[in-house]
Amino acid sequence: MAQKSIREFDAKSILAKHWDKYFPNFSYAYETVLVESGEELTKCADEKSWLKEKNLVAKPDMLFGKRGKNGLVLFRDQAVGDVKLAKASSWIDEKADGKQKVFFSFDGDTPTGEAKEDLLTHFVVEPFTPHTQDEEYYISATVVRDDDVLFMSAEGGIEVEEGWDEKVTEVKFSITDSEEEIEKKILASIPADVKEEDKENFGKFAVGFFKAYRELNFAYLEINPFVMQGTKIELLDMVAKLDDTAGFMMVDEWGDVAYPTAFGMEEKSPEVKAIEEADAKSGASLKLTMLNPKGRIWTMVAGGGASVVYADTIADFAVANGGQVSDLANYGEYSGGPTTGETKFYADTVIDLMTREKDERGKILIIGGAIANFTDVAKTFTGIIQSFEQYAEKMKEHNTKIYVRRGGPNYEKGLKDIKEAADRLGLYIEVYGPETHVTDIVRMGLEA
Repeated sequence: MAQKSIREFDAKSILAKHWDKYFPNFSYAYETVLVESGEELTKCADEKSWLKEKNLVAKPDMLFGKRGKNGLVLFRDQAVGDVKLAKASSWIDEKADGKQKVFFSFDGDTPTGEAKEDLLTHFVVEPFTPHTQDEEYYISATVVRDDDVLFMSAEGGIEVEEGWDEKVTEVKFSITDSEEEIEKKILASIPADVKEEDKENFGKFAVGFFKAYRELNFAYLEINPFVMQGTKIELLDMVAKLDDTAGFMMVDEWGDVAYPTAFGMEEKSPEVKAIEEADAKSGASLKLTMLNPKGRIWTMVAGGGASVVYADTIADFAVANGGQVSDLANYGEYSGGPTTGETKFYADTVIDLMTREKDERGKILIIGGAIANFTDVAKTFTGIIQSFEQYAEKMKEHNTKIYVRRGGPNYEKGLKDIKEAADRLGLYIEVYGPETHVTDIVRMGLEA
């Protein structure tokens, strides 16, 4: 399962869209906007009158936590006073003006470790919810090995991580558990320190929350805290990851969700984003991470496990033989039975990137993989051959040597076809089947 982080705004929007299905006993106002500047926030107020009428909360929405401890949450308190539209707008502009330092770990309120520095470009703004500490609760769900696990606590907020084992109740669910079994387990596991008058509602909310987590294909979903005031719910802070392998069938359920680059991380290239978009629309798995665009060793590996093995082997062999880890240009995989067209698109992207920067030593393209269970090797290799035909001259200009090792359904035809095509196009190629050790082509390529 591929997990992709989404913004807090998008997580709340997905839950709000399906609120009545999963939380029919509760109300949620869903008053929230995502903006990039104070000016944009002011314009939003023309359509959303609550922005002019209520005290507000503003915070960055850029896939990092500990925003409060980093001083990056603006809300009404004794020091700040009321936070109306003008104050929220000016605060956003102030924080967006120049790079900000963000710490990701703290000892109490003291930052530890190194800070990351980057621009703050997106902010979520919502009404301030007056409440007491004992109205705050915690809930989350995620996958742990073969089980889904629900975590619940009567204590919400940034301190829940301290003393986690004592504060948080953990409930595991098998993929085969029925709805009745799930509900029974949850209701029997409500934390003992949940207020007596809230226990029934907490149980109902937790059952709906876990059902939403599963059916909406979240890989991780956390609300910390949510405020429960009778049957009124406010989602103060959320963290979420989606199982993007389900993206092609969840278009309507998720809506126009974005997968942004996290604060402090290098922005993804257009090519990587294009592969991610293709992956989201496919039942297959297409992954690409750029390590060094100027690297001389490039890979097209079938299978997630194989991709790790090849990357490790290339790095180890390169260093052991006087090279560098930076010789490895990319990391990724194509697997899960991609179509010929999907494979060609993936190969086009990799080969196009490979042939942009010259290396006097030439380029090495490793097309590897274990023995496929159901992927038609000949069909995927047809896509790679079509890409060879398109990029043959560029590959020859870069003195590209191709090493292939593959097994699985139709592998004999696939290997024969790719060898004949490369020979016809004047490309250097060595082709091996499952009789050759899975990573032997790494040694062959790097020794050559």
